[in-house]
Amino acid sequence: MALERLSIENVPSTHRVYAALFRDVSNSAFLQEQLLSRNPEFEYAFLDASSIISRIHLLAAIFNAINTQTNDALKTPNVHSEVVLSLSPSNNISEAYRRWGVTPDKTKGLIAVKIVVTAEEEEEITAKKVWEHLSQHVQGTPIPLSDEELSKATDWPKVKKYYKLNGVPVLDKFKDEDLKKKQMQNLILMGMAVRGL
Repeated sequence: MALERLSIENVPSTHRVYAALFRDVSNSAFLQEQLLSRNPEFEYAFLDASSIISRIHLLAAIFNAINTQTNDALKTPNVHSEVVLSLSPSNNISEAYRRWGVTPDKTKGLIAVKIVVTAEEEEEITAKKVWEHLSQHVQGTPIPLSDEELSKATDWPKVKKYYKLNGVPVLDKFKDEDLKKKQMQNLILMGMAVRGL
């Protein structure tokens, strides 16, 4: 099973977070259609992996979304769509969906996030049930949700554009690409945090 239960500090014990990464996804249009029709069987955050740079990037968005939900401050229909918005440095919801959500025929790398709130669920949603549903409906190859695999999927020019990092003077000082990417991650996380204030 390629589904992982994510451990996130300071998340209420009532919340369980599961995530999986897929490559070579061929049915992104179908998945987006399920989200747009608000099919309750598809209560997930489906994220385009090319816009995610690391596990920390992903975990920060999930934490922000859960924090927003627990404070009764959702700006989107549910905690899953709030994960998508949490990735954005702005409050433009439709732009966040276009940039970080699943996009027909463009999303080839997909991260599926399922947030289960035990007090709200009528029946127990287990990791096994989540994985069975995802493996039945996501047409792609499951791979480990690791920084190494995420880095293979990341479209850095797109990420730099989305977070307005092109032409940032501090980044030009770094000759080492790994150090530059770490600095970009720091700037991205700060941008996400500032939007949440």
